[in-house]
Amino acid sequence: MIPKIRTGTDRAFPLIDYLFGPGKHEEHIDQHLVASWNGFAPDPGPNPERHQVAKLANQLDQPVRVLGKQAPATRIWHCSLRTAPGDRHLDDTEWATIARRIVHATGIAPEGDTAACRWVAVRHADDHIHIAATLVRQDGRLAGLSFDKRKAQTEARLIEKEYGLRRLNPGDGTAAKNPTSQEHFKAERTGRTEPPRETLREAVRQALAGADNEQEFFTRLREAGLRVKLRHAPSGDVLGYNVALPGDRNRTGEPIWFPGSKLAPDLSLPRIRRRLDAAPTTGTPEPDDRPARADRSAPARRRRDAVGIAESTLAVLDQDDDEAAAQLVGAGELLDALAQTSPAATRTELRDAARAFERATRSHVRAENADIRALRSAARGIVQAGSALGRGEDGGATAMALSTFVLVTLAAARWHSARGHAQQAAASRQAADHLRTAYQQAAATPMRTMREAGRALPEADRRRHEITIHTVLDSDRRPSARGSDHDALAAVLAEAEKAGHDPKALLEEAASWRELDTARNRDDVLVWRIRRIADLPASPEPPHQAPATTRNGAKPGRTAQRIALQPAQPAPDLHRPTPRR
Repeated sequence: MIPKIRTGTDRAFPLIDYLFGPGKHEEHIDQHLVASWNGFAPDPGPNPERHQVAKLANQLDQPVRVLGKQAPATRIWHCSLRTAPGDRHLDDTEWATIARRIVHATGIAPEGDTAACRWVAVRHADDHIHIAATLVRQDGRLAGLSFDKRKAQTEARLIEKEYGLRRLNPGDGTAAKNPTSQEHFKAERTGRTEPPRETLREAVRQALAGADNEQEFFTRLREAGLRVKLRHAPSGDVLGYNVALPGDRNRTGEPIWFPGSKLAPDLSLPRIRRRLDAAPTTGTPEPDDRPARADRSAPARRRRDAVGIAESTLAVLDQDDDEAAAQLVGAGELLDALAQTSPAATRTELRDAARAFERATRSHVRAENADIRALRSAARGIVQAGSALGRGEDGGATAMALSTFVLVTLAAARWHSARGHAQQAAASRQAADHLRTAYQQAAATPMRTMREAGRALPEADRRRHEITIHTVLDSDRRPSARGSDHDALAAVLAEAEKAGHDPKALLEEAASWRELDTARNRDDVLVWRIRRIADLPASPEPPHQAPATTRNGAKPGRTAQRIALQPAQPAPDLHRPTPRR
């Protein structure tokens, strides 16, 4: 059950008129009261006359009018209560009881207080009600509304449990503000896919990802096409910033501005400055700035750099330390950087993953003097390198990064769950689901190439690598001939051996790293780890094979060529949690 609370400065009539009216889209049906402050408030009913609505509104306003000029500026309290999709329909009696519990919990009308505020509960749909109240008590005092939103949420969680409704995750006050119903209606009316608030929030996050200083952050906002307005003190110092979407205007034609703090708590300018100016500790590794190998593009190399840094984040998350709170912020910037530079094939899933994980980066846990310089530097490198093409080395490096980030989000879910952060844990798991889908898209071609290379190995070499795999991983499967599940892993061990590495030592190192037991496909994770440890190209070369011929020695015809060029099948799904050994 979702309670949404708003307050207003007007009289009661406009709100009551709306609640008993047809709605903006004719969605109000069978409008009627289900409860009121005294049980005798006049019910205008469906399709009421104006004087019927005015009669109810005047009764609500009576304590406010008595105060005259001493009445508070904020006079109206409005709470909508909606059940989740799939919940059973509650009857009027149940909704009436729920309304009384909410006004009691929030302090609008404590049970037994006959001098409390006047209120009514209106139902005009199966799945929700509206509670309208005036904020002057009948004894002339003002309502005490301290933490009313938090109290309403707490009561809603109890109601869900007692009424058998879908139980939502309790929040901790660190979530970003959701768009209002008016914002949703306007987005639909103007043909936008989402309210401007959400578009702006994502754009600001992406502008912040890896930004070196405040000026660069503002420059990125403008380059992204946003309108930017800075707020200055009399001294000329910048106090804050507002952003707006071009074309998003109010009734008077003025741009609709959003302060950063209204987009998300951590996007206020003071919080952004703390992130930009955080003093790093010593000993933090920087991304690899060696000249790129000839077969590596800059986007691919920066993705490889990011993988190693993300792996170190896994170790921090597994230590159950408060420092992980800062590491999650840095990981969020890395994910934002990947999302805005991702190939077309994975862009949608990566953007959805970054949006979901944004919730996981905020909690009340504060890590003092935590160093996220390496993560922010890696994000900066990815942004500066530009968009990946999604094929060849770029595609393999993207798959390598996504494989690791699935593990990071799963580790984040465990870290949050251990602290009772239900919303953040759920957001981490949601991000992992999107990343798995993106991984399957990015890894299909390079994994197929490695499996083919494994099947093309000489029999003796293949069995030797199978024995190594079986020994190191303590696999349930015995070393086998062609057709093993370890085709790709055997291929990468053979490739590493050819480059001068000890296959067994490499596999032992890769398998010793944390988080391997959360992988749905352990071999896939090991393949990408070994490729990075051994500094192998992210996308392997297809195995060399002699041209196929027919029985009479002729080259294959068009049908055979078409079969050979069939698109790759999706890579195996990764990262299904398995019991720890």
